[in-house]
Amino acid sequence: MVKIRLTRLGAHKRPFYRVVVADSRSRRDGPFIEILGTYDPKKDPSEIKIDTEKAKQWIQKGAQPTDSVKKLLQRAGLGEAA
Repeated sequence: MVKIRLTRLGAHKRPFYRVVVADSRSRRDGPFIEILGTYDPKKDPSEIKIDTEKAKQWIQKGAQPTDSVKKLLQRAGLGEAA
C-alpha cells in the first residue's frame, strides 16, 4: 500500500518535514517514491508548500494520506480530495 506521509528533517528541536509518497512498509525517514512538498511548523504562521496537482494524482491512484497529511492538504486547499 502506498501512503502520503511526513518524513522528518531538521536539527534537534528544529523540525522540518517533507511530504512524500512512500510504501507503507518502509520506515519513517527511509526510501520514498516522490516528494510532494514541505512543511515547516516552526515558522509563524507555519509554512506549507505542497504540489496539489501531484497530490491529487497520487490520491486518484489510490495513495492514502495519513491523518496529519490530510490536515495539511486541507490547509493547502485540497480539502475534498483528501
